[in-house]
Amino acid sequence: MTDLPRPDAATTPAPTGAPDLPDLDGFLADQARTLLDTARRAVRPEGGFWWLTDDRTPDHGEPLFTWITCRMTHVAALAHLAGDPDAAAVVDHGVAALGTLLRDDRYGGWFGGVDQQGTPTDERKAGYDHAFVLLAASSAARAGRPGADRLLADVLSVVRERFWDDEAGAVRESWNRDWTVTEDYRGANSSMHMVEAFLAAAAATGDASWTDRALRIATHLVHTEAARHDWRLPEHFTADWTPVLDYNRDQPADPFRPYGSTMGHWLEWARLLLELEAVLPQPPGWLVADARTLFAAAVRRGWAVDGADGFVYTIDWDDRPVVRSRMHWVLAEAIGAAITLHRRTGDAVYADWYRVFWAYARRHLIDGTGWRHELDARNLPADTVWHGRPDVYHAYQAVLLSRSADGLGGPGPLAPGTVTA
Repeated sequence: MTDLPRPDAATTPAPTGAPDLPDLDGFLADQARTLLDTARRAVRPEGGFWWLTDDRTPDHGEPLFTWITCRMTHVAALAHLAGDPDAAAVVDHGVAALGTLLRDDRYGGWFGGVDQQGTPTDERKAGYDHAFVLLAASSAARAGRPGADRLLADVLSVVRERFWDDEAGAVRESWNRDWTVTEDYRGANSSMHMVEAFLAAAAATGDASWTDRALRIATHLVHTEAARHDWRLPEHFTADWTPVLDYNRDQPADPFRPYGSTMGHWLEWARLLLELEAVLPQPPGWLVADARTLFAAAVRRGWAVDGADGFVYTIDWDDRPVVRSRMHWVLAEAIGAAITLHRRTGDAVYADWYRVFWAYARRHLIDGTGWRHELDARNLPADTVWHGRPDVYHAYQAVLLSRSADGLGGPGPLAPGTVTA
């Protein structure tokens, strides 16, 4: 799976090749502004950030989700660090909600969400949510925002005590509210986001133990499990980390635990492996090799495999597409992986795919108000898995990773590691 085809040799309909995008830098600057404007539109006056509808208005039928508030806070912090003078207030708004509305004052940690009256809608203490609390707190602390250091110290303590399993070199999935019962399930999704959060925590605190933990997770899930399954990354495991390959076969389009293997996570891992390599004093050589292999596997098995451009959402263990929806976040992660691999290796094939991915995004996903979250197998708007536009996290990071003087060259303002670290 290490042999990556060039776009003009791939069996994919237009856009083929590597089309010139002479206006990409201006487009990226405009996208950064639009996506941050979307985050501002999500600001909930009572605290936190709304789930937005497709026209970027609050969806009052949805609760206040911790993961959305964290992602919007993280994006605003990145914007503040990039020099946006109006982003600070958005960061502070998110930090305040994470320290009050969404935090469990009785037992510690964070709820999955609360309703309009502040009553928890999900009392479960999930690793996925806590990874994003850690990411948001780390980014806000790096941005120097008030209250962020206190929030960061709080979540670091919870993650270290409740979620990190040092014996396994892995993270637990979730607990009940009072931390007395942990879920038997273990998931690659929450673990991957813990890697992202650990890189951010290490950058914010200077504590290298967090990068060591990130490497242990990556070694297990990518260098061991993904490699063992011919780079089809298993997503679901028992408590002792035995893969459960038929998990959710009857609910294949679950937004957080879909059946099969998820293309976007292969691409996201490819970027994270390089960001991890960039901050380790003595990185193992397999980090780059595995990143290249995952990217190549995703392109070969996921891109236009059903006759239309775009990545299918999931495949089964025989490489057959399961959920054929095209998710915006998968394409955003493909962009981030391609540009990061290009900067790390200098291989022009990644620049070619980077251009193809941006051409696809501009043709199908992006309108005047941002990124549609989901398309169907014909690249028409859909809401099978996601309705509306819940957040801007994946798209904003793809934009930041892409911005540079010539749209491709050099490390630009964001070299590997600086989005989450």
